[in-house]
Amino acid sequence: MTEKHIDEATGIATTGHEWDGIRELNNPLPRWWVWTFYATIVWALAYTIAYPAWPMLKSATTGLLGYSSRADVRAELAAAEAAKSQYMEAVAAKSVDEIIKDDTLRQFAISAGAAAFKVNCVQCHGSGAQGSVGYPNLNDDDWLWGGTADQIYHTVLHGIRFADDPETRVSEMPAFGDIIDATQIAQVSAYVASLSGAPVADQAMVEPGATVFADNCAACHGDDGKGNRDLGAPNLTDAIWLRGEGEAAVAAQVRSPRHGVMPAWGARLGDTKVKELAVYVHSLGGGE
Repeated sequence: MTEKHIDEATGIATTGHEWDGIRELNNPLPRWWVWTFYATIVWALAYTIAYPAWPMLKSATTGLLGYSSRADVRAELAAAEAAKSQYMEAVAAKSVDEIIKDDTLRQFAISAGAAAFKVNCVQCHGSGAQGSVGYPNLNDDDWLWGGTADQIYHTVLHGIRFADDPETRVSEMPAFGDIIDATQIAQVSAYVASLSGAPVADQAMVEPGATVFADNCAACHGDDGKGNRDLGAPNLTDAIWLRGEGEAAVAAQVRSPRHGVMPAWGARLGDTKVKELAVYVHSLGGGE
């Protein structure tokens, strides 16, 4: 039922609507609110005319002011590229040792190298560079080819056993399963395990294993088993193992060694990016 009344308490007419005996007063909106509302409508219309707004079939209206958020982003990216270009040029012109000695360049190279590492290296070395079985941990101080910034740079630049780079790092351990018998393999495995303090199943195998080691392994790994970085021969005394620890893992590697391959990143990324990667890896804590 719709019937207008004059409210006795306020003297204001009602709208004529009634719900369960409750009537609605016909109070006008405050003029300031009405004019503000109208102003927002005008502002909205003006905004959609001035700036890109109305969707069309294949694009949108460009607006009278010609504003483009994409153009703004392109300008910001160009400014960022210009700002870092001076650092890129400095990195390109200097050696990794010189970069490390320059605090500003070192920080820039570490940041850039960290980004490059996340794109190119985490697949093998892990997001924290901690490595896994067959992939070296880059945080420790165990290095097959040396852990100075320059040595790391050379390894990253030319790779390891990468056939397409003549300066790649190369080390080849013979398959001793074709050279010595099973008993000798067991003996030398026991001896090698004992060098790092690992438990040995039969201590009687250690002494003859030392003789097998001296005859077949010391030429590369050294008489004391501490390796030779010139040959890429690992230190066998530090309890850090690339392919697994314990007698069984050692025996498997002695019998039929597995040799990993790392790409020569210089051909893929360029010398400047390789320098940044080398500085970043050196900064992880294991660099010498």
